[in-house]
Amino acid sequence: MFITAAIITFNEEKNIARCLTSLHGIADEIIIMDSGSTDATERICKELGAKFYQQSWQGYAKQKNDLYALATHDMILSLDADEVLSPLLQKSVLAIKKGVKTGLFSVNRLTNYCGTWIYHSGWYPDIKVRLFPKTCFWEGSLVHEELVYPKGLHPTLLQGHLEHFSYTSHAQHRERADRYSKLTAEKYVSAGKKTYVLQPLLSAVGRFLKMYLIKLGFLDGKAGFHIARISAQSNYFKYQEVQRLYGQHSPH
Repeated sequence: MFITAAIITFNEEKNIARCLTSLHGIADEIIIMDSGSTDATERICKELGAKFYQQSWQGYAKQKNDLYALATHDMILSLDADEVLSPLLQKSVLAIKKGVKTGLFSVNRLTNYCGTWIYHSGWYPDIKVRLFPKTCFWEGSLVHEELVYPKGLHPTLLQGHLEHFSYTSHAQHRERADRYSKLTAEKYVSAGKKTYVLQPLLSAVGRFLKMYLIKLGFLDGKAGFHIARISAQSNYFKYQEVQRLYGQHSPH
């Protein structure tokens, strides 16, 4: 079995070398689809042997699908630039390459948040299908794309972790969470999903309690508190944004 590792990038000079290095000896080809980086991402990718392509941002699903179309091999290993294969996951991928011609494989993603590995808070376990036939594809608009694969194929969980180096600061977390919340709000409005007056507040409180108490975020220490806090704040922002957008669309 031959594997093409596929990664989309935008200004990932701080992460991409770590990601690509973990793929050496694992992937038979590494391809990158960049959406206009202005930092050293292109140089680093080429220096580390990746094939580098660029196009304007098309949304997560189309950007990934366009990249997969450029793959030489029939199996795709899909990664984000801030993800790394752990040594045990590397061994797992190498093991299935021997004699396996196709299949659907999932990984357990372990997130590093501001220097702390997160084992609770609803962030772990975090099972993702990341190794799959090239015939699979992503669908979805704006945000929260989903992988579509043939019925009857059941993912096999690989041993090891996909290490996710997510956020280096609370401000970075809040900025990205709010960006996703804004996209989700736009998706809700386009789908005609309604909200009620107290939904921003109640959803924020519910999100904090779920992540910090029910999902045992308190066991992640200070990191768990900040994850729950910022997630709650962004949930509040999401429903406020839905209400704001409906207000803009209402007749005057």
